[in-house]
Amino acid sequence: MSIRVAALWRHPIKSHGRESVDRVTLTEGETMPWDRRWAVAHEVSKADGSKWVACVNFSRGAKAPGLMAVTAKSNEDEGTVTLTHPRHGEITFNPDTQLRGFLNWVRPIMPADRAQSARILRVENRGMTDTDFPSISLLNIASNEALSEQMKMPLSMDRWRGNILLSGLEPWEEKTWIGKTLRIGGATLEVREEITRCLATTANPETGARDADTLDALNKRGHQEFGVYAVVTGTGDVAVGDTVEVS
Repeated sequence: MSIRVAALWRHPIKSHGRESVDRVTLTEGETMPWDRRWAVAHEVSKADGSKWVACVNFSRGAKAPGLMAVTAKSNEDEGTVTLTHPRHGEITFNPDTQLRGFLNWVRPIMPADRAQSARILRVENRGMTDTDFPSISLLNIASNEALSEQMKMPLSMDRWRGNILLSGLEPWEEKTWIGKTLRIGGATLEVREEITRCLATTANPETGARDADTLDALNKRGHQEFGVYAVVTGTGDVAVGDTVEVS
């Protein structure tokens, strides 16, 4: 069976919604377009929007599991994002200019005992990934199926908030890819490192409630990683259904 792109996902506002796309142009040295384009700094964050900073500066699913249930839809022409939550409805806004409405909408989702969301930041030409380099995250559907079987419950791939979901692999085969080159559609990527997982993955992406101890299950396998980070080394188009070559 050939390795193929099963799905493509981006997250316009870091930790605040996932959005599927059919195709994307990946550019050398950059993140996926409109992926983590914005990030929500909390009230004790040191981020000022001048450069990339670590995820501890932002509101995120590891501390606010309710955020995991948010879905997103972008309008690139208008510069707006529509966020939807199963209990708190929908909001459409421009993250660059319409902060107050967003803060009012997101407040009920945030735990009262955590630092509250305060402002939205964007660093030009740099998605606010969890890595200090512009990364694309790759996930193996077969690894998720193996973990689901281990935990005796179905796990949605949405728990892992990846960019490129791959089918046609053996479970955990991606762990052997560090340092290898992938040809995905018309783009070339180099796999850099595995993705160490956090509490965000314990939350159900439909409800935002923590309902699965994914970290314990991973650690029982002797690691806490799921998926890999890669960097784009050759610009090109990638679409759902494209084949993947590993070298």
